Amino acid sequence: MTIARASGSPSVPVSFCAPTDRTRVLWAAILASSMGFIDSSVTAIALPAMRAALGATLIEAQWINTAYLLVVSSLVLVGGAMGDRFGIARVFGIGIWIFVAGSLACAAAQTPEQMIAARAIKGLGAALMVPGSMALVARAYPVEARGRALGLWAAASTLTTALGPVIGGMFVTWGGEVGWRLIFALNLPLGLAALALVKGRTPGDLGRPGTPVDLPGAGLAAGGLGLLAWALTDPGAGPLIWALAAAALLAFLGWEAMAPAPMLRLGLFRNRTLAVTNLVTLTLYFALNGVMFYLPMTAVSAWGVSALEVTAAFLPISVMIGVLSAPAGRMADRWGAGVMMAAGAGLVACAYAGLWLAAPFGQFWAHVVPLTALAGLGLGLAVAPLTAAAMQGAEDGEQGAASGINNAVARVAGMVAVALLGRVASQAYGEAEPGFGLTAISPAHLAATGQAFGQVALIASLGAATAAVLALAVRRPVR
Repeated sequence: MTIARASGSPSVPVSFCAPTDRTRVLWAAILASSMGFIDSSVTAIALPAMRAALGATLIEAQWINTAYLLVVSSLVLVGGAMGDRFGIARVFGIGIWIFVAGSLACAAAQTPEQMIAARAIKGLGAALMVPGSMALVARAYPVEARGRALGLWAAASTLTTALGPVIGGMFVTWGGEVGWRLIFALNLPLGLAALALVKGRTPGDLGRPGTPVDLPGAGLAAGGLGLLAWALTDPGAGPLIWALAAAALLAFLGWEAMAPAPMLRLGLFRNRTLAVTNLVTLTLYFALNGVMFYLPMTAVSAWGVSALEVTAAFLPISVMIGVLSAPAGRMADRWGAGVMMAAGAGLVACAYAGLWLAAPFGQFWAHVVPLTALAGLGLGLAVAPLTAAAMQGAEDGEQGAASGINNAVARVAGMVAVALLGRVASQAYGEAEPGFGLTAISPAHLAATGQAFGQVALIASLGAATAAVLALAVRRPVR
């Protein structure tokens, strides 16, 4: 799961949208960003039903999620640059069409391979669509109204992110096999509505011809991250795959250091606050995504919980972030972002340690829901200060780039978590039947699943604890 946070190109102070069209553009941005933000959480809830319908192995199930995150992580920064080059609304619209096409391919998939390919297509669409959503709002409103508009965008996106898993859980629980397919098909009317709202309402959005786009960097990032995901996911991946992954990622860093228009300006990381905050993001979102991906699989396959009931573990996160972001930001102004991030990440670490201890008992309502609510409280305290600190110290005009990098880091963390922790869960599950994440009613399956998810939760707890320690290095208050 990935929390809704702004990313994309830096805002440009010239408004290209007529006042009568601004509300429509705002709602187009909300619809599009919501489709992208809820994807991971809805997919995690629907995955047990998808595995059963498609006959997917655990590794294939991991790649159903990883394919999406891999493409988004590699291309989201390039997506923002392409909006600058070719026009924000044009690239935004192309992204919606690609995302909707990928969603329909997901709905029609008959094999795991088809689903993985369709998810990669969706990732390409999201990489073009999500950065443009915030940039559209920023460009549509004048400076004096922009803050309120972006606040509405963030609030509405958070609300839809919270409701998405609930709607998905209802479809999966009550819709049979067709239920999980409807989740993806629903993106068609949402995408068409967003396109209709934005069409013809950004006449001054002509782009900047000649602005370079770092396609070589995107290719190296995709290759390196893809090889890394392969090495982490496949127990049979040998030293050659690890070596190729390292070589591709080192080549990416080398290219970014010399590229005329890098997608990742390495000089930004000379700012200590930005560098440390991205490490906090990496470790905290590793923990969050690992638990939130494997919890539904565990609860549905071994604990007898329905997909709709599983949403009770997701709701506290979105609700707490929505309710606590403003007061957490004010507290960060007073005490420093590092203190708030450390406190929030510490609560997440405690919650996931509790999941580790509670996993063998399989008591979803008595143990899991209260502990995920505690994790939600921690994230509510941490996310707003983290987002602010990620842009703290960035030069004027580079705040959008800093935010985009932080968003990409969060998605990379999710990809690595799903790949690595699936391997951990499979090994911890052992030789029992039918396998981790597949539904069965037997004491051996219950015990093995509890052991497997317990290991996932323990590593996630250590990741969140690491984030808390790192956060203490961010001492300067965010102003």
